[in-house]
Amino acid sequence: MNKIIRITAILFCLISLNGLMAQQLKISEDGRFMIRQDGKPFFFLGDTAWELFHRLNREEADLYLSNRADKGFTVIQTVVLAELDGLIDPNPYGQVPLKDLDPARPNEDYFSHVDYIVNKAAALGLMIGMLPTWGDKFNIKWGKGPEIFNPEKAFEFGKFLGKRYKDAPIIWILGGDRNPDEDEDFQIIRQMARGLKEGDGGNHLMTFHPQGGENSSTWFHSDDWLDFNFFQSGHGPRDGENYEHTLKNRALSPVKPTMDGEPRYEDHPVRFKPLEYGWFDDFDVRQAGYWSMFSGSCGHTYGNHNIWQMWQEGRTPVSWARTNWKRAMDHSGAFQVGYMKDFFMLFPWQEMKPDQSLILNFNPRNGEYQMAMISGQNDLLFAYTPYGKPIKPDLSRLTPGQLTAYWFNPRDGRFLKIGEFENSYTGEFSPHSMGRGSDWVLVVHDRAKKFHEQPLY
Repeated sequence: MNKIIRITAILFCLISLNGLMAQQLKISEDGRFMIRQDGKPFFFLGDTAWELFHRLNREEADLYLSNRADKGFTVIQTVVLAELDGLIDPNPYGQVPLKDLDPARPNEDYFSHVDYIVNKAAALGLMIGMLPTWGDKFNIKWGKGPEIFNPEKAFEFGKFLGKRYKDAPIIWILGGDRNPDEDEDFQIIRQMARGLKEGDGGNHLMTFHPQGGENSSTWFHSDDWLDFNFFQSGHGPRDGENYEHTLKNRALSPVKPTMDGEPRYEDHPVRFKPLEYGWFDDFDVRQAGYWSMFSGSCGHTYGNHNIWQMWQEGRTPVSWARTNWKRAMDHSGAFQVGYMKDFFMLFPWQEMKPDQSLILNFNPRNGEYQMAMISGQNDLLFAYTPYGKPIKPDLSRLTPGQLTAYWFNPRDGRFLKIGEFENSYTGEFSPHSMGRGSDWVLVVHDRAKKFHEQPLY
């Protein structure tokens, strides 16, 4: 009987291992996107839950992860050595991550909690975008620190994490809101990357998270360990042109995927000055997301100012956090980025290319800036109008014959049929509403193509 139990346990572990490995990602042949091991497209829809390992107990983590899985998120970005005094302030179970602040002496009790969250996420179909450390632990600049890494310790800690999570659905994210300033910073980052690769055997994709307004490609684009570029458009002005980072990265050689890994957060004070500028809302979230995707991103990250820090009454808020994280999970923007992912997944979106020459009307470079994409087969066109202004697309670029046109509403995820047109049509398409918050996506495709099964209204 014991032998049968052991064989059953081994088979269960092999099945689980195969399931986890199937969730791992690789880069597409054209170098622009992420795909699953079976070749199916992967849409990186991230949420910034930087303090997840540090501040939530298991019941709270279950609640949060289930909420995100239900909304269609695919990646949860979080930090092992957390920002908010994560080396000293214990987790809900009284554990700190390291013994005597030594990266060579990880605390097994702390990491058992990390294990639980990683495994729970995997069971829900979520990947963990795991930052080994927040950046103040190697380049303090601001924050609690202390700096605990040198190149040797960075390698060993990376190797420890890589080996421990070798078969888990993980994406490694180095950096942690800090740029490398000195030679030792570069050595620390590169040695940690080397340690992760040695520990996990190269099973996972890897990138770098810089501070606000900065881009991983500035320092590491040519590094072999950097599989895709990651930038932080940040929390400054409204209508921040995050697509500029994407277009810049797409023009680089070698070709690598790129995405906005920390855009303006929902319920975050604009420019960090709430009394003067107010707060970012769901439209700010949508505009950043669609601008990012329409410029050729491999995905996009959502953020909520209350959720990254898991703020609740009784905790000191960072930068005017004001909403309990459990309520903030259901802010409008969190639903709407899920609609965005679902929209793209209805179509062969990884075959689409950004092309601004498709827009023939006057198109000022401000918050109303319209963006367009076209498929490689010229049978599908998208155009995004953030303020609901009419769009005049160049339909002559599409295959000759009859075309079908729809509006997609980013606020509720529904399609509205416009009608049938020839590719010789030269008129404008006017959405059903106009003004800030009235963004729409125009979809025009070859009538003979059946790209999706969703009911159209």
